[in-house]
Amino acid sequence: APAVARLCSGAAGEAAAAGGDGAMLRHLARKLRASGPVTVAGGRVTVAEYMREALTNPGQGYYTRRGGVGESGDFITSPEISQVFGELIGIWYISEWMAMGKPNTFQLVELGPGRGTLTEDILRVFKQLASVLSKCDVSVHLVEVSPKLSEIQAVMLTGGKVQPNPEDKSAYMKGVSKSGIPIFWYRDIQDVPPGYSFYLAHEFFDALPIHKFQRTEKGWREVLVDIDPEVPDKLRFVLSPSRTPATQNFIQPEETRDHVEVCPEAGVIVQRLASRIEKDGGAALVADYGHDGTKTDTFRGFRNHKLHDVLSAPGTADLTADVDFSYLRKMAQGRTATLGPIKQREFLKNMGIDLRLQVLLQNSGDTATRQQLLHSYDMLMNPEKMGDCFNFFALLPHHRLVRPDKKDKPESKSPLLPVAGFNELLLK
Repeated sequence: APAVARLCSGAAGEAAAAGGDGAMLRHLARKLRASGPVTVAGGRVTVAEYMREALTNPGQGYYTRRGGVGESGDFITSPEISQVFGELIGIWYISEWMAMGKPNTFQLVELGPGRGTLTEDILRVFKQLASVLSKCDVSVHLVEVSPKLSEIQAVMLTGGKVQPNPEDKSAYMKGVSKSGIPIFWYRDIQDVPPGYSFYLAHEFFDALPIHKFQRTEKGWREVLVDIDPEVPDKLRFVLSPSRTPATQNFIQPEETRDHVEVCPEAGVIVQRLASRIEKDGGAALVADYGHDGTKTDTFRGFRNHKLHDVLSAPGTADLTADVDFSYLRKMAQGRTATLGPIKQREFLKNMGIDLRLQVLLQNSGDTATRQQLLHSYDMLMNPEKMGDCFNFFALLPHHRLVRPDKKDKPESKSPLLPVAGFNELLLK
């Protein structure tokens, strides 16, 4: 049976503690004891610093060493469950490209592309619709920090034929897809060349480091990580004795919750996406589990497809937190229009997943394939599984949703095309 997806917060009992190699724990313990300039008062680190170290430390970080996506890893994502998922996203981009008047360049920029499965599925759609895209200059730009994952992506997308450190680009690697589309790899979104671009962030924002805050009688306090004085080498959560810089910067005055998670890095990235879309055109699609400013404590770990105590054996488990879409909307700062979040099952239904499933079922010869198709459809659409806890959210130029007022010739206004996924897909 296929492995389970990373479940929504609160969907799977208590986290199971697990042992594992202690190298990262020793490194963190040294860092905490040193209590140098990196730490907040008294040998404690913020949850964000803890998460950053545990996930992306060059020597011991979970993503830099493992990057456990897929059947054999620690979690599985929608593109691994069904090819239909990526195909429908490919159709979303083409439908938006057409609605925006078919510009002659098309950069597909994916943030944190995992194993490259999603890009592969999107490129298959581009190949099938090659006649539609024939006059358009299509390129793929992958933003990936993990050397291990970029190798896996290169094999999947180019068959492994890549050139490291191309001299002409800010990319650290380039290659050509099996269907002849150029692909470039970057460490940072800022390195991606400007231009008309469609951005994709699928299960990207949930792995960015969060700060956690608790409302107390003395006002807001930040949740920190330190060593349990009773048990050496065991980490625990504590509250900051006083306000930390993050408390001052990240808590909105109108906040009503008692516990809040904020991901400043997500805010910065959304600002960059919004200003790029405002300047060069295009759109961004974010697919992730999250909420619209309603949830509180969603920080959790996954190891071997089971929930794992976030403070146990750091560096050996995937750490994640639900995306706060209300924060992303705020951080777009009105530079672009935003749509969503809408539930994954609504988005995929609007994109025509039911019709696509019927076609695939009719074309599949054997019972096993048909059962697999129905199983993966259920995984993506069932509200108890991924249907309700995964959300889609988009950034679009304002003119895509609001037509400039033409006072002189009101009769020349053609109706605005609905945005696929957020409305029903209408492909002519």
